[in-house]
Amino acid sequence: MIGVLALQGGFAAHSRMLRALGARVREVRVPADLEGLDGLVLPGGESTTMTLGIEREGLAEPLRALASRGTPVLGTCAGLIMLDREHLGIMDVETRRNAFGRQVRSFEADLELDGLGGPPLRAVFIRAPWISAYGERVEILAYIDGHAIAARQDALLAVAFHPELGTDTRLHERFLALVDAAGVRA
Repeated sequence: MIGVLALQGGFAAHSRMLRALGARVREVRVPADLEGLDGLVLPGGESTTMTLGIEREGLAEPLRALASRGTPVLGTCAGLIMLDREHLGIMDVETRRNAFGRQVRSFEADLELDGLGGPPLRAVFIRAPWISAYGERVEILAYIDGHAIAARQDALLAVAFHPELGTDTRLHERFLALVDAAGVRA
Protein backbone atom coordinates (compact mmCIF):
# COMPACT_ATOMS: atom_id res chain seq x y z
CA MET A 1 0.00 0.00 0.00
CA ILE A 2 1.57 3.26 -1.17
CA GLY A 3 0.36 6.57 0.23
CA VAL A 4 0.46 9.73 -1.84
CA LEU A 5 0.25 13.02 0.07
CA ALA A 6 -2.87 14.59 -1.43
CA LEU A 7 -3.06 18.04 0.15
CA GLN A 8 -1.98 19.90 -2.99
CA GLY A 9 0.09 19.37 -6.10
CA GLY A 10 0.63 16.49 -8.50
CA PHE A 11 -0.73 13.63 -6.40
CA ALA A 12 -3.20 12.31 -9.02
CA ALA A 13 -0.48 11.72 -11.65
CA HIS A 14 1.66 9.81 -9.12
CA SER A 15 -1.36 7.73 -8.11
CA ARG A 16 -2.10 6.83 -11.74
CA MET A 17 1.50 5.81 -12.44
CA LEU A 18 1.77 3.71 -9.27
CA ARG A 19 -1.54 1.96 -10.00
CA ALA A 20 -0.37 1.22 -13.55
CA LEU A 21 2.66 -0.49 -11.98
CA GLY A 22 0.38 -2.68 -9.85
CA ALA A 23 0.58 -0.82 -6.53
CA ARG A 24 -2.38 -0.23 -4.28
CA VAL A 25 -2.59 3.52 -3.61
CA ARG A 26 -4.17 5.58 -0.84
CA GLU A 27 -4.42 9.36 -0.85
CA VAL A 28 -3.08 10.80 2.40
CA ARG A 29 -4.80 13.85 3.87
CA VAL A 30 -4.86 13.21 7.63
CA PRO A 31 -2.67 11.23 10.06
CA ALA A 32 -4.99 8.21 10.07
CA ASP A 33 -4.32 7.79 6.33
CA LEU A 34 -0.69 6.90 7.15
CA GLU A 35 -1.67 3.69 8.97
CA GLY A 36 -0.53 0.53 7.24
CA LEU A 37 1.48 2.20 4.49
CA ASP A 38 4.46 0.42 2.96
CA GLY A 39 5.71 3.56 1.19
CA LEU A 40 4.85 7.23 0.74
CA VAL A 41 5.14 9.74 -2.10
CA LEU A 42 5.46 13.47 -1.41
CA PRO A 43 4.53 15.00 -4.78
CA GLY A 44 5.45 18.22 -6.47
CA GLY A 45 3.33 21.29 -5.93
CA GLU A 46 3.87 24.49 -4.01
CA SER A 47 5.96 23.92 -0.88
CA THR A 48 4.52 26.80 1.16
CA THR A 49 0.97 25.57 0.53
CA MET A 50 2.04 22.01 1.35
CA THR A 51 3.68 23.17 4.58
CA LEU A 52 0.48 24.96 5.63
CA GLY A 53 -1.61 21.88 4.83
CA ILE A 54 0.72 19.60 6.77
CA GLU A 55 0.55 21.95 9.77
CA ARG A 56 -3.24 22.34 9.50
CA GLU A 57 -3.80 18.56 9.42
CA GLY A 58 -1.23 17.75 12.12
CA LEU A 59 0.82 15.60 9.72
CA ALA A 60 4.38 16.78 10.46
CA GLU A 61 5.15 14.47 13.39
CA PRO A 62 3.34 11.44 11.92
CA LEU A 63 5.27 11.90 8.65
CA ARG A 64 8.57 12.10 10.55
CA ALA A 65 7.65 8.99 12.55
CA LEU A 66 6.74 7.05 9.41
CA ALA A 67 10.10 7.87 7.78
CA SER A 68 12.06 7.18 10.98
CA ARG A 69 10.65 3.63 11.01
CA GLY A 70 12.37 3.06 7.66
CA THR A 71 9.29 3.38 5.48
CA PRO A 72 10.48 4.30 1.97
CA VAL A 73 9.60 7.82 0.85
CA LEU A 74 9.80 9.33 -2.63
CA GLY A 75 9.86 13.14 -2.78
CA THR A 76 9.53 14.91 -6.12
CA CYS A 77 10.13 18.64 -6.70
CA ALA A 78 8.28 20.28 -3.77
CA GLY A 79 8.35 16.86 -2.10
CA LEU A 80 12.15 17.11 -2.08
CA ILE A 81 11.83 20.52 -0.40
CA MET A 82 9.42 19.09 2.20
CA LEU A 83 11.96 16.38 3.11
CA ASP A 84 14.83 18.84 3.69
CA ARG A 85 16.37 20.04 6.95
CA GLU A 86 14.37 23.29 7.01
CA HIS A 87 10.95 21.72 6.51
CA LEU A 88 10.20 18.21 7.83
CA GLY A 89 13.87 17.45 8.57
CA ILE A 90 13.54 13.88 7.31
CA MET A 91 16.43 13.95 4.84
CA ASP A 92 19.89 15.41 5.49
CA VAL A 93 19.74 17.91 2.63
CA GLU A 94 19.24 21.62 2.15
CA THR A 95 17.39 22.80 -0.91
CA ARG A 96 17.07 26.01 -2.84
CA ARG A 97 13.52 26.68 -4.02
CA ASN A 98 12.92 27.79 -7.62
CA ALA A 99 16.67 27.37 -8.13
CA PHE A 100 16.48 27.20 -11.92
CA GLY A 101 14.18 30.22 -12.16
CA ARG A 102 10.53 31.14 -12.43
CA GLN A 103 7.79 29.25 -14.28
CA VAL A 104 8.92 30.56 -17.68
CA ARG A 105 12.33 28.94 -17.06
CA SER A 106 10.81 25.45 -16.79
CA PHE A 107 12.58 22.88 -18.98
CA GLU A 108 13.07 19.22 -19.82
CA ALA A 109 16.37 17.35 -19.79
CA ASP A 110 17.67 13.85 -20.38
CA LEU A 111 19.32 12.54 -17.20
CA GLU A 112 21.72 9.76 -16.41
CA LEU A 113 20.45 8.74 -12.98
CA ASP A 114 22.87 6.50 -11.04
CA GLY A 115 21.43 3.04 -10.56
CA LEU A 116 18.52 3.49 -12.95
CA GLY A 117 20.01 1.76 -15.99
CA GLY A 118 18.79 1.96 -19.54
CA PRO A 119 18.55 5.09 -21.66
CA PRO A 120 18.58 8.60 -20.17
CA LEU A 121 15.47 9.52 -18.20
CA ARG A 122 13.49 12.45 -19.63
CA ALA A 123 12.90 14.79 -16.68
CA VAL A 124 10.47 17.71 -16.44
CA PHE A 125 11.64 20.62 -14.27
CA ILE A 126 8.97 23.16 -13.23
CA ARG A 127 10.15 25.93 -10.89
CA ALA A 128 12.49 23.22 -9.65
CA PRO A 129 14.72 23.22 -6.59
CA TRP A 130 18.21 21.84 -6.37
CA ILE A 131 20.10 20.35 -3.46
CA SER A 132 22.44 23.03 -2.15
CA ALA A 133 24.03 21.02 0.69
CA TYR A 134 23.89 17.46 1.97
CA GLY A 135 25.24 15.20 4.68
CA GLU A 136 27.64 12.30 4.36
CA ARG A 137 24.88 9.64 4.34
CA VAL A 138 23.30 11.20 1.24
CA GLU A 139 24.19 9.72 -2.14
CA ILE A 140 23.79 12.13 -5.05
CA LEU A 141 22.31 10.31 -8.06
CA ALA A 142 22.27 13.05 -10.72
CA TYR A 143 23.44 16.57 -11.46
CA ILE A 144 22.51 19.30 -13.93
CA ASP A 145 25.05 22.04 -14.59
CA GLY A 146 26.91 21.01 -11.44
CA HIS A 147 23.80 21.17 -9.23
CA ALA A 148 22.57 18.06 -7.39
CA ILE A 149 19.01 17.24 -8.47
CA ALA A 150 18.49 13.64 -7.30
CA ALA A 151 19.55 11.89 -4.11
CA ARG A 152 19.08 8.84 -1.94
CA GLN A 153 19.50 8.45 1.79
CA ASP A 154 18.67 5.00 3.12
CA ALA A 155 15.03 4.40 2.08
CA LEU A 156 14.52 8.02 1.01
CA LEU A 157 14.60 8.87 -2.69
CA ALA A 158 14.24 12.51 -3.74
CA VAL A 159 14.35 14.29 -7.09
CA ALA A 160 13.96 17.90 -8.18
CA PHE A 161 11.81 17.04 -11.19
CA HIS A 162 8.41 15.52 -12.02
CA PRO A 163 8.77 11.86 -13.08
CA GLU A 164 4.99 11.44 -12.95
CA LEU A 165 4.51 13.81 -15.93
CA GLY A 166 6.27 11.56 -18.41
CA THR A 167 5.76 8.01 -19.61
CA ASP A 168 9.00 6.55 -18.21
CA THR A 169 8.11 4.53 -15.12
CA ARG A 170 11.65 3.55 -14.08
CA LEU A 171 11.93 5.98 -11.15
CA HIS A 172 8.62 4.80 -9.70
CA GLU A 173 9.75 1.21 -10.29
CA ARG A 174 12.96 1.95 -8.37
CA PHE A 175 10.88 3.40 -5.53
CA LEU A 176 8.66 0.30 -5.47
CA ALA A 177 11.83 -1.84 -5.32
CA LEU A 178 12.85 0.13 -2.20
CA VAL A 179 9.40 -0.60 -0.76
CA ASP A 180 9.78 -4.32 -1.56
CA ALA A 181 13.26 -4.39 0.03
CA ALA A 182 12.00 -2.64 3.16
CA GLY A 183 9.17 -5.18 3.46
CA VAL A 184 11.63 -8.05 3.26
CA ARG A 185 13.75 -6.49 6.03
CA ALA A 186 10.71 -5.92 8.23
